[in-house]
Amino acid sequence: MAVTVETLEKLERKITLTLPLGTIQSEVETRLKKLARTIKMDGFRPGKVPMNVVSQRYGYSVHYEVMNDKVGEAFSNAANEAKLRVAGQPRITESEISPEGEMAFDAIFEVYPDVKIADLTTAEVEKISAEVTDSAIDKTLDILRKQRRTFTPRAPEAAAQDGDRVTVDFEGKIEGEVFAGGKAEDFQFILADGQMLKEFEEATRGMKSGESKTFQLAFPADYHGKDVAGKTADFMVTLKTIEAAELPEVNEELAKSLGIAEATVEGLRSDIKKNLEREVKFRLLARNKQAVMDALVAKAELDLPNFSVQSEIKRLLEGARAEMKQRGIKDAENAPIPDDVFRPQAERRVRLGLVVAELVRSNALQAKTEQIKAHIEELAASYEKPADVMRWYYSDNNRLAEIEAIVIENNVTEFVLAQATISEKNVTFDELMAQN
Repeated sequence: MAVTVETLEKLERKITLTLPLGTIQSEVETRLKKLARTIKMDGFRPGKVPMNVVSQRYGYSVHYEVMNDKVGEAFSNAANEAKLRVAGQPRITESEISPEGEMAFDAIFEVYPDVKIADLTTAEVEKISAEVTDSAIDKTLDILRKQRRTFTPRAPEAAAQDGDRVTVDFEGKIEGEVFAGGKAEDFQFILADGQMLKEFEEATRGMKSGESKTFQLAFPADYHGKDVAGKTADFMVTLKTIEAAELPEVNEELAKSLGIAEATVEGLRSDIKKNLEREVKFRLLARNKQAVMDALVAKAELDLPNFSVQSEIKRLLEGARAEMKQRGIKDAENAPIPDDVFRPQAERRVRLGLVVAELVRSNALQAKTEQIKAHIEELAASYEKPADVMRWYYSDNNRLAEIEAIVIENNVTEFVLAQATISEKNVTFDELMAQN
C-alpha cells in the first residue's frame, strides 16, 4: 500500500504507521517462550518456569521491546518506500484513533533538503599565491639557530640588552597586597622574546647585575589571569645575572646537528626551502579552500534540518567544555553555555556540509584511493620516518576517514575554482604565515 506523507512545515514530515495487534502479540509470545528456556528464578529449575510466571515478570518489558522493534521497522520500510532521506530520529507517538484490530502511530520527522546551487560561473573567488623567498629561508635559519643558542655570563658592569637571558627576583603588589603568581625568585627569561609583558621587559632592559628597580605594570583587560586582568600592579625587580646569547654558525656542523642528509650549508638551505614550500602549499590550499566554501554558501539555497543543527551545536558545546576542562576550569562540564553561542557556527557547518555533499554527489567528486594515498605520502614526507607515519594513518579507519574528507574538500575546491571568476592576489610569505 502506498505510503501517505504529510508535509507539516518546511522539512518536517508526518507518516501514520499501523501494526496488526495479532502480529505484535505473536512476536511477544515468541520472545517470552524463548526467554523462558534460559531464565533462572528461585523455586524453579532452569527452563521449567511456567509461562504465566514468565509473562507476569517480563511481559511488559518484552512488549515494549517488540513495539519499539516493530514500529522502527515499519517506519524504516515506509520511509524507504516513499524514498525519503530522513534527517535524525523520528518522534513517534500512538495515534488517538486506530483501525479495528490494529495499533496506529504518528511518526514526525525531518528530511534532508533539496539543495539548489546557482551557476558557479557567476561566483567570484579571490585566489592567493605566495612564494618561498631567500628572506624566508634566512628567517627560518635564525629560528633554528636561536633554538640551539647557548649562554655565557656577561661582565658585571654590562647592561641587559635584547637577546640576553636574565635571572631576576621580582615581587608585584596590587593595592599593597602580593597577588597570586606575582612573586618569584631566580626567574629566567630572554629579553625581547615576548615571554614577559612589555612594561616588564622595558624595566629590565639596561639594568646591571645587582640593581633593583620599581615600576608600574598595567595588565591588559584580556590578560589570562582573571584576578589581575585590567588592574595596575607595583613591581620591584632585582636583576641577579645577565647571560649573553651565542648563536651557532651556519655551517656544515649545524646542518649535521639538524640531521640533514646532505650536511652542507647548501643542503641545509635546500631542506628548509622544501619544508617551507610544503607548508606554503598547505596554507594556500586552506586559505583558497575557505574562499571557495564562502562562495559556495553564498550560491546555495536550502532549508536546514533542525536535528542536524542541534546535533552540531551539541558537538561544539562538548568540544568547548572539553577545552575548558583541559585548561583546568572548575566544573567545566556544568558551566552555563547558551546554545545560541554556537548556533551561527553550527548552522554554517550544516549548510556547508549539505552543499558540499550535493556537489560531490552530482559531479562525482568522491575521493579516489590513489588521491588518499598521495595525500598521506605528502603528509608523511615531512617526518623522519615517513613509512611509520603512513602505517599510523592506515592502521585506523577514523584517521583514513579524516584524510578522505580533506581530499573530497580539495576536489570540491578545484572543481569550483575551474568554473568561478578568479581574482589572483599575491601575498608575501610573512603575510601568509600570519594568517590563521
